[in-house]
Amino acid sequence: MKVLLFGANGQVGREIVSAAASQSDLNLKALTRADADLMREDAGADTIRRAEPDLVINAAAWTQVDKAESERAAARRLNSLAPAELAAAALAIGARFIHLSTDYVFSGSQSGELLTEDAETGPVNVYGATKLEGERLTLKEHPDAIIVRTSWVYSSHGANFVQTMLRLAETKKEVSIVEDQIGGPTPANAIAKACLAVARRSDGAGGLFHFQGAPPASWADFAAAIFAASGKNMKINRIKSQEYETPAQRPLFTVLNCSKIRREYGVEQPDWRRDLPATIEKIVTRGAGR
Repeated sequence: MKVLLFGANGQVGREIVSAAASQSDLNLKALTRADADLMREDAGADTIRRAEPDLVINAAAWTQVDKAESERAAARRLNSLAPAELAAAALAIGARFIHLSTDYVFSGSQSGELLTEDAETGPVNVYGATKLEGERLTLKEHPDAIIVRTSWVYSSHGANFVQTMLRLAETKKEVSIVEDQIGGPTPANAIAKACLAVARRSDGAGGLFHFQGAPPASWADFAAAIFAASGKNMKINRIKSQEYETPAQRPLFTVLNCSKIRREYGVEQPDWRRDLPATIEKIVTRGAGR
């Protein structure tokens, strides 16, 4: 199977490249922005037309949530318009299309109920709004596209919460972390494996799918687990969202119901607590080798 991947330098993109390396029947062509700049109209579509893949995976995105508030046009270009162009080009050559989205398409009202794929959306920031528009445009252009919503992505590379907490632990004895935002930390390597599992089911259903790590946690809970797994003695001051001002508002409750992807594709939720120590070890080892 010939697979074309956009966003190869991102957290999930790197893990897809790593996971695909051991699967000899996958012919993966991994593209970075230098290969196909999705900020340019039709750059991705032209690449798809030339490569003629069986499957396109779009792991590229504008992920700077706060910066999107002041650079909406750029965020919309990468999160909304580019995915639609890729989807249309994929459909035109008969290729399947997998696109990654986010839990931030939801308002995060604290109902306590797990969010299903058909739950009412209502993003509270520009980033979420552009990702939601990207979902809708993608499905308009390619009705059988597969959109995987995920959350709180972390890995041993790139900018993410685990990296930030470990960096703070090098110079601080205590940190203030939000406790009223509840979601699911998700290992990038698990998202990569899920994408490839979905890719192998050529007869699989299209549409929206949820995939995030379990169990649910607050950012403060996640931080506590990171410090415990890394042996760092850090005091955590648990604060409310209104005590930590950011340019972009964050949703308070985005715990996703992931039963659909398990039912349709046999993909199970990962336990982020089991993955975390290995991820931290990779980060620490890489840091020691600098």
